[in-house]
Amino acid sequence: MYDYGTFSFESKAQVLERAKTFWNPDKTQFWTDAGVDLVIDRREGYFLWDMGGRRLIDMHLNGGTYSLGHRNPEVVQALSQGMEFFDVGNHHFPSVARTALAQKLVESAPASITKVAFGSGGGEAIDIALKSARHAMQRRKIVSIVKAYHGHTGLAVATGDDRFAKLFLADRPDEFVQVTFGDLDAMEQALRGRDVAAVIMETIPATYGFPLPPPGYLETVKDLCVRYDALYIADEVQTGLMRTGEMWAITKHGIEPDIIVTGKGLSGGMYPITAAMLSERAAAWLNQDGFGHISTFGGAELGCVAAIKTLEISGRPEIRSSVHYIADLFAAGLGRIQADNPDWFTGIRQNGVVIGCEFDHPEGAKFVMRELYERGVWAIFSTLDPRVLQLKPGLLMDRELCEDVLDRMELAIGQARRAAMGRRSA
Repeated sequence: MYDYGTFSFESKAQVLERAKTFWNPDKTQFWTDAGVDLVIDRREGYFLWDMGGRRLIDMHLNGGTYSLGHRNPEVVQALSQGMEFFDVGNHHFPSVARTALAQKLVESAPASITKVAFGSGGGEAIDIALKSARHAMQRRKIVSIVKAYHGHTGLAVATGDDRFAKLFLADRPDEFVQVTFGDLDAMEQALRGRDVAAVIMETIPATYGFPLPPPGYLETVKDLCVRYDALYIADEVQTGLMRTGEMWAITKHGIEPDIIVTGKGLSGGMYPITAAMLSERAAAWLNQDGFGHISTFGGAELGCVAAIKTLEISGRPEIRSSVHYIADLFAAGLGRIQADNPDWFTGIRQNGVVIGCEFDHPEGAKFVMRELYERGVWAIFSTLDPRVLQLKPGLLMDRELCEDVLDRMELAIGQARRAAMGRRSA
C-alpha cells in the first residue's frame, strides 16, 4: 500500500491503469512503450524515486522547473512561513506579495522592462505577452520560428509547431507567420510589410533541441524589429533564471527586449507562477484598462513568496560561479565521450547548463534516453527533434554528482549506439 495521506494506491500498476482510465491514455501508453515506466514517488534535491524504489538522477528537471533541486530547503522554508500569512490572494486588488515580486523582477531585468503581469502557467504568460504586443501595436500578426514551442494555451499554441496547433484547429496562417531559425532574409521578409505586432523567440529553442543562435542572429532580429516597428518578445521560460550563467540569457546578446516571459523554475517548482515582464510600451494596456487580463491564480501570493526566494537564490554570486563550473565540467566530459563516439555522438550544443546532445539517428536521443533510464539517469529527448537529448544539469549540483552523471552517460551512449546500429541492420 502506498499511502500519501489524502489518497492511496495499492501498487504502481494500479496507478498506471487508472492514469489511462481517468487522466491521459495516450501519454501513459507512450512512456510504457518507450521503456520508461516511471511513476514518480519521493523526490529530493536532484534525485527522483520511482514507486518501484529505483533512484534516478534528474537531468530533465521538468524543463528547468527544478533548477535549484526538488523541494529546495530554502524555498520550502519560505513557502512554509508564507503559509502562516498568505493564501492565493485576491486578483482584483493591489497585493503586497505581487508588488514585491514585480519590483524584484523589474530590477533583475534589462532597463527596457518596467512592469510585470502574472500568470499561473507558461502558456498563459505567453498569451499575456502576445495580447500586450497586439494592444501596443494595434496589429494582429505574430512572427515565430519553425519548430517553435511557446505553450499550449489559446494564442501560445498558434505560435508553435503544427503538430500542436492543428490538433485543436488553432493554426491561423494569416495571423501567425513562421520563419526558419537562423534565416535573416526570411525574418526581414516577414517584417517588411510593417504589419507585425511582435516577433517571439526562445533565446535558445528548447523543444527543438537547443540549437544555438548563429553569431549575431538575435541581435540582427532585434534590429529588424526596430527598423520595421515590431516588438521583440524573449521567451526565457527555459533559458532564464541563471541557466546560461546570466539571470536572463538574452542579456548575453546585449538585447533589451520589449517583453520577457519567465516561468517553470520561477518558484523553484513549489507553486505555479509565471510572468510577462513588459516594457512601458508593451504595458500600455495596464494604464488603459487594468482589468484587460484577469487570472484568479496568476501571481498567487504564495507563489510570489516562493518566487522571491528563488530569484534571490538564483542571483547570488556563488550560484553564477557554480553554473560556470558545472558547465565547464560537462563541456569537458561530454567532449571526451564524443571523441570516443564521433560517428554516433555528432554534436554538443551548450550555453551554460543548457545542453543538447545530438546523435546520428532520426530518433537517436530516444535510444540514449532509455539506456540512461536503465542506468539511473532521467533525461528526455527533444520532442521536435528526437535526434537531440536535452541535458539540464541543476544549478547546485556538486562535482561528485556531475562526474557520476558523466560516467553513466558514457556507458549509456555506447550501448545506445550498439542498439541503434542493431536496429538499422535489422
